[in-house]
Amino acid sequence: MMSLFRRYFISGLLVWLPIWVTLLAITFLFDLMSNTLSLLPHRYQPDVLFGFHIPGIGVLITLSVIFLTGIVAANIVGKQLVVFGDAIIGRIPLVRSVYTGVKQVTETLFTPGGQSFRRVLLVQFPHEGLWSIAFQTGDVAVQIQEHVTKDPMVSLFIPTTPNPTSGFLMMAERKNVIELDIPVEQALKFIISLGVVQPIWKDPELGKKIVESNKIIEG
Repeated sequence: MMSLFRRYFISGLLVWLPIWVTLLAITFLFDLMSNTLSLLPHRYQPDVLFGFHIPGIGVLITLSVIFLTGIVAANIVGKQLVVFGDAIIGRIPLVRSVYTGVKQVTETLFTPGGQSFRRVLLVQFPHEGLWSIAFQTGDVAVQIQEHVTKDPMVSLFIPTTPNPTSGFLMMAERKNVIELDIPVEQALKFIISLGVVQPIWKDPELGKKIVESNKIIEG
């Protein structure tokens, strides 16, 4: 009786848990964008201007502002305004360090053609013989590399599980990492699921060859 109850309970949990987590994530983003209106003076907030509450107006306004900002920032005049704004913020001591760091990270991650978090790697971590999934974040600067080796080095991020937002920043010689032919989202599913959901190779035949070559190296 208990085994039957547990089987049905787990089956129901497998159906509802992904739905519940998805709804939580959507609700969080919805509330986050809606709360941006609180930055406006009270008399200019939509509820005060219209006299009644409009559901989703905060999300619509936030997305519109982001889109319009992108249009302005993409032309010559807009780019000059962004540079001018960056220069002003760059003169504020405390704000400068935070703003500059966030701006560099976002530009690296979202710039088309960027290589950060586009490649999934397999590295030996935390020690030789144990392998971990990592994401390449860039190439190591020559000023750092020359103190360690003459071979090219890459910087990589090794996420923790099941929370991939925390992890370890490492640097390794390029020859000591293995690039995997799997999409980033598949690697994230593998990490978040504690290894239960196996990644799907872009090219199954290439995946088999990489696995076989790794066995030869380990042997």
